[in-house]
Parts: sequence; C-alpha cells; structure tokens
Amino acid sequence: MSTSTTPRRSLLRHWLSGWSHAAFLVLNLLTGLVAVVLVVLIIVGAVGIIAAGSGLLLLVPALWVTWLFGRAELGRIEAFTGRRITPRRASGEPRWLTVLGFGEEHRRAAAYTGLHALWGLLTGALVATLLSGVMAVLALPLYVGRLPGEGTRIFGVVPVASGGSGQALLWVLALVALLVTPFLARLVSQVDVQLARTLLGQDAEVEIAHLSERVETLTTSRTETIDSVEAERRRIERDLHDGPQQRLVAIAMDLGMARARLAHDPAGAQELLDKAHQASKEAIVEMRHVARGITPPILADRGLDAAVSALAARSAVPVTVSVSGVGRLDPTTEAIAYYCVSELLTNVAKHSGAASARIRLGRNEALTPPALVIEVEDDGVGGADPRRGTGLVGLRQRVNSVDGTIAVDSPRGGPTRVVIHLPARPVPTQQDRYLPSPAQPAQPAPAQTATQSSPTQTSPTQSSPTQNED
Repeated sequence: MSTSTTPRRSLLRHWLSGWSHAAFLVLNLLTGLVAVVLVVLIIVGAVGIIAAGSGLLLLVPALWVTWLFGRAELGRIEAFTGRRITPRRASGEPRWLTVLGFGEEHRRAAAYTGLHALWGLLTGALVATLLSGVMAVLALPLYVGRLPGEGTRIFGVVPVASGGSGQALLWVLALVALLVTPFLARLVSQVDVQLARTLLGQDAEVEIAHLSERVETLTTSRTETIDSVEAERRRIERDLHDGPQQRLVAIAMDLGMARARLAHDPAGAQELLDKAHQASKEAIVEMRHVARGITPPILADRGLDAAVSALAARSAVPVTVSVSGVGRLDPTTEAIAYYCVSELLTNVAKHSGAASARIRLGRNEALTPPALVIEVEDDGVGGADPRRGTGLVGLRQRVNSVDGTIAVDSPRGGPTRVVIHLPARPVPTQQDRYLPSPAQPAQPAPAQTATQSSPTQTSPTQSSPTQNED
C-alpha cells in the first residue's frame, strides 16, 4: 500500500509545485513590458549617439538598468523554478568599458532583455489568457442561468451555449486543461531558464573547469595537510623522546639513588638531589622548545595581535609589528596565522642574514570572502626558494588547508617579502562552540597541551616559581 501511495504523493507535489512555474510565466507578461521599455531606451540612446552624440547620457544608464534587470531575473528564476544560475563573472575587459556599461556582462544582459521582451510577452499573454479562460469555463455552472438565450463566446472565440451537452464537454476540457497546465508550465519555463543560463550565467565549460581545478586543489591540499600533521606529530614525538624524556629518566634514576643513599650517605644524596633539580630545570627549558609548535595560551586568551608581538619580542632579529583592524578570528585561522609568522621569523633568523624585519597584519574586506593579510618583510640577502625546503613548503601546506594563498617575492640580494591571505572567518559563538560535533572529542587535548605549555611564556609571573626553587 505504501508503494502505491508514494508515486501518488510525488505526482501531487509535482503538480502543486508546477503552479509556481505557471505563476512565473504569468509574471513574464509584466517583466516583458519592462524589457520592452529598456530595449526602447537602448535603441533611442544608440540612435542619439549616432545622430547628435548626446545619446550616451541615456544609453549608459539604460545599460546599467538592463544589467540590474538581468540580475533580478536570475533571482526570479531561482525563486519560482528553484534553478540557481551562477552569474557570469567579469571577463577581464578594461575597467572603463564596465564603468560605461559596455562590458560583456552588460552586453549579454541587453541581449537577454531583447529576447525576453518577445518571449516574455508571448508566454505571459498566452498563459494568462489560458488560465483566465479555463477559470471562466470552470465557473460556468455559477452563472450559466444568466446567459442570454443564444449563449455567448469566451474571448469572442469559444462559443458557450446556455444548455446542452456542449457545455458539459467544454467544462470537462477546461478541467483537463487545468490539470495539465502545471506540467506544461514546467516545460515552457525551461526555455526561460536555458535562455538566462546561456546569456546571464557562467559558461558551463568554464564553470566545470573551475570546479575541476577546485576539486584537484582540495584533494592536493587535503593530502598535504594530512602529511603535514603526521610530520608534526613525528617531530613532537622525536623531540620529546630525545630531550625531555631522557632527562626525566635520568631524574628518576638520580632520585632513586638519592633515596637509597639518604640513610647512610646524606652528602651523596644531597648531591644527587641537586643534580636532579638542575636536570628538571633543563627539562623545563627543553619542553618550552618543544611546545613552540603548539598553540600558546596567549593566542587563545589575547588574540593574534598579542601572540605575534610576543613572537617578535623573542626573535633574534629586531622586528617591528603593525596590526590594523584584525580583531578576533576563529581559532583555526589564528593558529595558522601564528604558525606562519613563527616559521617566517625563524627563517629570517636562520637564513636571511637580515638586520631587521617588519610584520604587518590587517583585514581586507574588499575581497570575497574577507581575508586576513599577513605580510612579513626583511632586509636580508633574499633568494628564498620554496623548493629548497626552507620551511616555505610547510607554510604553503598550512595556508592551502584553509583555502588561503601565499606569495613569495625574494630576489637575489633581497629584500624578501612574503604575503599570506587567509579567509577571515568570524569567531564562533558560544552556542557554536558547545554544539556536539564529531570533531569535539579531540578538542580537549589541545587545551590540555596549552595549559601544560604555559611555562613557555616569558612572563615574570610564570617564571618566578622556577627561579624560587634555586
């Protein structure tokens, strides 16, 4: 029973949704009239340019209004038919053509307006006439008794007698037309959709090529991100094994021997305790070096401005920092920006031979979407090449993982300038932070790591307990 009911419900939904297509075609009558007015203005403006040269004052606004009309048509098509058409992008023509309204988008919008003036009036008039006639016939039983004896004609064409079998047949035909109208409207509206897609929408081949390139880029960046995360994990594991772990093992052995000597050799036990104390402080220092690759608490607490300023203060090369309108961003963007600045400052200290460096952070709201712009410049010897493994490969992988871009300008002899654009995603709300998601079980680990690595901050408050132990 459910199997037979489902196609019926689907057919009913299809029929009901088809009325939005019919309404779209009726509105073609109004938009067709608007298109006629715009076409007349364009023609008058073009003739005015040829005749008197003053038609430009009319032609330019008319072309811009035509472009707006085309954009409105894309919205109307999506609202009534559910077909979303991506607007055509600028083709790289000179800017003055676009300003005057002579660009490719405006020319295509004018062509669409001219065709819609004909097609819209035709389909709008036919569908409006059909529906009004059908409704008049279906309502015939309500007023048939008031018809004159010789009958009447609907629209002066369809004869309607005051009685007889012809009236019943006409009523049945009108009912059939009413049932079929939504399905026919779907077919006819496809002409409007195809016309808008051809003239106003993005070229199909260009869009497919862009999507293919996008998929390839995402696939590559995903693979590189996974490799980068795995390499980072192995680095931390290796650094912990070779540094703090070995010292902690030595400390445990010294404490064990000190406990064994405490009863019969207090002086030897005290010497071992002093040695373990010194080794523990060295282990703390090594942990600080390991933790530099982990998000510091200052980044989560005070934002990118304070974290980058702290990096600049610890840099071996004098660094000036300029921050303008960055504010707080989502944690992922802030972490990647912090890592990028940290790696670039490390490269400056190790490879550039620079005497100074400059960091500029800002937001570019003119881009789509808005971007965080990171610019790091030094006065070193230049010649930075990402293919030589100077850390720029890892930067590119991090930046690509969030759909950002990185540009390196480093001629021989310097200076070196690196510009990074990262999507400036807003800070998640408190509700978003605590919504359950598959990624949340892994979130407590970074927070715990950040808490444990708090001694990496070189503030007097954090370092004083260690100094008091001396």
